Parts: sequence; structure tokens; C-alpha cells
Amino acid sequence: MKIGFIGLGNMGAPMAANLAKAGHSVTGFDMADVAVDGVRLAASAAEAAKGQDVVITMLPNGAILRAVALDVLPAMDRGAALVDCSTVDVESARAVAAEAEAAGLLFVDAPVSGGVGGATAGTLTFMAGGTEAGFAKASPLFEIMGQKAVHCGAAGAGQAAKICNNMILGVTMIATCEAFALADKLGLERQKMFDVVSTSSGYSWSMNAYCPAPGVGPQSPADNGYQPGFAADLMLKDLRLSQQAAEAADADTPLGQAAMALYEQFVEHENGSGQDFSAMLPRFEGRGRG
Repeated sequence: MKIGFIGLGNMGAPMAANLAKAGHSVTGFDMADVAVDGVRLAASAAEAAKGQDVVITMLPNGAILRAVALDVLPAMDRGAALVDCSTVDVESARAVAAEAEAAGLLFVDAPVSGGVGGATAGTLTFMAGGTEAGFAKASPLFEIMGQKAVHCGAAGAGQAAKICNNMILGVTMIATCEAFALADKLGLERQKMFDVVSTSSGYSWSMNAYCPAPGVGPQSPADNGYQPGFAADLMLKDLRLSQQAAEAADADTPLGQAAMALYEQFVEHENGSGQDFSAMLPRFEGRGRG
């Protein structure tokens, strides 16, 4: 396929490189001066989108997605697909989907899970919203960039799935860190704590695959000084999106709200910015009940 790729940052660059490596013709654009193996760089987003079969975006937020869509949709040929892999608010995804449909284009909102490591290795999971035709057109590219793609429903459903998933992740990571800090103060060895919880009812991805305690369980950012695999700043962004969506849908999400408040405190008022989201553990270690 002929592919335009807009947003060649930490996630977008390796995703675009994997598409080029697989033999697709990839033209990219980013506001920063970047170089990506196999990707021809355009002077603007509209130039990168012109004449392409699929245009993929990987952008910071919904406002930027809407602005980029104003540039690229008029440049795209009817029947082409705009595939947004950013994590944005559901309303922005649905608004751009409506604009694409009015222009005779396909649109898929397809946020990802798997982080920079998954983007580099081509093992991302895509949560996709949009029409069957849009998902079918994007699916061969999802197979190159990832290991799994789930069509979650109509436009916006991919973002809804990502937001709900990451609300669970934020809440369970906080609970896992709290439990380790409590175990420390009760004199329970961390390895024993892991051995019990990882094989019983406290099992979770935060414990078993991404354990926040250094030297316990599989390798994780905790074993690398909490250098981010998934930054606390990004978790805060996703939790804010979850609470924005909850307010719009009149959904009661007290634990999601509490997790957002804790990550706001950690990122904006403590030392959490730039650390992995699992660095909540040393935060709790140093705190008492008061």
C-alpha cells in the first residue's frame, strides 16, 4: 500500500519503520526534524496524505487530531482510510469520523497497547472503532505493526476500550504498590508476597507481568530505576480521559477518580514526572498513614 504516517515520535517512528520494512511505500511527516529508516519525509501533513491508500496518525491529543484532520482530509482520495492510533477523547474520535465520512473517506480509531517496546517489536495490540470496511482496509497493516487487533464497534469504540483498559491498569497498579508497601511494614518479604499473590486471587497484570518491586517477578521498569516503559505522565493523561468520558456518560467511577487524583499529585507535585507509572511503589514506601 501507499501509506502516509503523521506523527513520528517514540511510538510512530518504529511503527512507520516496520511498515516500510514490510515493503509498503511510507511517506511521513512530523513537526520535529526526524529520520526514520525506509520512510520518505514530506514537508507537511497534507503532502504526506496526498494520494495515499491509508493515512495513519499518532498524535498527542484530540485537539491536535482535529487540527491535523482539517489539513489531511481534503488532501486524501475518496475511498482512502484515515487510521488514528493516538489515544484521544471519544468525542474527538467521533467528530473526525463524521468529517471523514462526509468526505467519502473511511475512518478507524485504533489506539494501541504495548508501549515503545511493542511498537519496535511489532507486537502492539490495536483496539479499533469504525466501519467493517475501514477495519478490513487497516487490518493488513495492524498485522505488521502488532500481534492483535480487535474491532470493538463503531467510531469511538476503540478509544472507549483503551480508556477503560487503562483506568483498570491505573487502579490496579496503585493497589499493587500499596500492598507491597504494606507488606514491607508488616515484615513480609517481597518475594514471598509475589509468590502468593501472583498465583492467587490478587493476580493481575500489574503484579504478574509488570511488578513494581525491583528484583521480583519478570524484568520490568522497576529493575531499571523506574525508567519509563509507560510514563506516569501518560497514565495521568489516560486517567483524565477516563474521567472526562465518565462525566460525559454520567458514569460513577470513584476508583478511577481516586487514581487520577493520586497520579496528579505524583506527577505534578512530587517527583513522578518522567518516571514509570509503577514508581508509585517508592512513593508509598516513604509515606505513613497520616
